[in-house]
Amino acid sequence: MSTFSSVEEMLAHARQGLLRLTPHEARDAVDSGARMVDIRPEWQRRADGEIPGALVVERNHLEWQLHPDSDARLPQAAPGQHWIVVCTEGYTSSLAAASLNSLGVPAADLEGGLHAWRAAGLPVVPGGTPVEQLVHVATRGAA
Repeated sequence: MSTFSSVEEMLAHARQGLLRLTPHEARDAVDSGARMVDIRPEWQRRADGEIPGALVVERNHLEWQLHPDSDARLPQAAPGQHWIVVCTEGYTSSLAAASLNSLGVPAADLEGGLHAWRAAGLPVVPGGTPVEQLVHVATRGAA
């Protein structure tokens, strides 16, 4: 087991070999079949909004709910499913994606997190989606 002298060192180690996607790359990956998973706590999702179509799984349940062989897995946790982990600024998501990869669950993270997604002009909806649910996708023309 590795021991790190700082959180920054642990983060750098986690990011070695980790696929980090820009917001537009993440959107394209979702269009090709990847799924986004938002690991932020409810208060952050309410404050900053959510990405339409993302699955909400708070960080403390992530590995159990996305591993296809886990008794606690969600229906979306199919073998070989690729995940893009989302947090607020892209730090916690790096650690979480590395953890999923170490379990054999293919995962990348969203570089810059929700803040970068919003800054790229990509859609965000009001937060508050219950855990284990998909964020509502607004239909075209809806207010």
